[in-house]
Parts: sequence; C-alpha cells; structure tokens
Amino acid sequence: MTRDNSQYQKRQQRLKEKVDARIEAAQQERGIVIVFTGNGKGKTTAAFGTVLRAVGHGQRAGVIQFIKGTWESGERNLLTQHGVEFHVMATGFTWETQNRETDTAACQIAWKQAVTILSDPSLHLVVLDELTYMINYGYLELADVLTTLKQRPSHQSVIITGRGCHRELLAYADTVTEMCPVKHAFDAGIKAQKGIDW
Repeated sequence: MTRDNSQYQKRQQRLKEKVDARIEAAQQERGIVIVFTGNGKGKTTAAFGTVLRAVGHGQRAGVIQFIKGTWESGERNLLTQHGVEFHVMATGFTWETQNRETDTAACQIAWKQAVTILSDPSLHLVVLDELTYMINYGYLELADVLTTLKQRPSHQSVIITGRGCHRELLAYADTVTEMCPVKHAFDAGIKAQKGIDW
C-alpha cells in the first residue's frame, strides 16, 4: 500500500509541475472569443452557464439571440432579473418564416443591437447566440462580424454559438468547443421539455 501511494505521489507531483508551468506561462489578460459549435445539444446552455458565472462575479453581460424567437425562455426569465441585457431577433426560427427578405431584415436589426453592445465597455461578456447561421445563410457578412469583434473593448469576452461555424471564425476564436451528438431524446420521439430544453 505504501509503495502504491509513493508511486501515486510521484505521478501527482509530475502532473502538478506541468500544470504549474502552464499557469506560469499564461500571463496575458484580455477578453477572449469562445465558440460553441457542432451538431450536439448544449451550445446555448454552455453559453448561458458562462453568463451565470460572470453575473455571479458581479460582471455585466449582454445577449443577442438570433433565430430563437420571442417565446418564453428560462434563461431569459432568470438572467434579466440580474441585469443581463437581452435582444431577440423578432422572426424566430427561419425555417418557419420561410421569407429571406424579412429574415435578413430582422437579422440586420439584431446585428445593429449586437454592434452596440459589442462597443459597450461596461459589458464584460457578450453572447451572440446562433450567430453562425446568420453568416451561413448570408444574412450577415463574415467580414463585418470579424471587424466588429476585433474592435470591441479589449477586456470584453464574446461567446458565439451555432452549428457549422465558419472556418475564419474558428481560426479567430481563442477557445473552440465542438459539441458531438451521441444520443438525443427528441430522436426517440420525446417532446422538448420546459426547464430542460428551454
């Protein structure tokens, strides 16, 4: 038992030295861009978990939701009570509206709000929920998005969510997580549920 513990301690000490060296090397302080992409569930949920964390530390956050629509949202219900600014694209899911002109116009209005909050130095964190679709559908120009991200206050972090994130956004981001679907209740015919899915 003692020998096993001795080997364990040596292994843990080597691990500690590696972690300490990485912490020592990471000394930059600035806002970062995070992308949550992929076909799996949880991209928006991960973004809102980060908003919750920021608010818990007394930081200010803003959210622009592309696609989601104006129906009830548990996250919005809670976070607006804690000063989180929300702007929601009015048309909701684009596959329901099926009108490119109105969807593009609604996206442009939401993007103008995004540009405003991305220039607000009082906001520590901005979430651009489902932004990837707006670029993929051609409602927004990738160059405009990248320029705006580069011009934001240096301490401000941004989270971008959505499937099929453009490779240039992936290259620009500091942290990228790809959600990989393994299994989903909806595929088994289970209805989306309040408190779990919205």
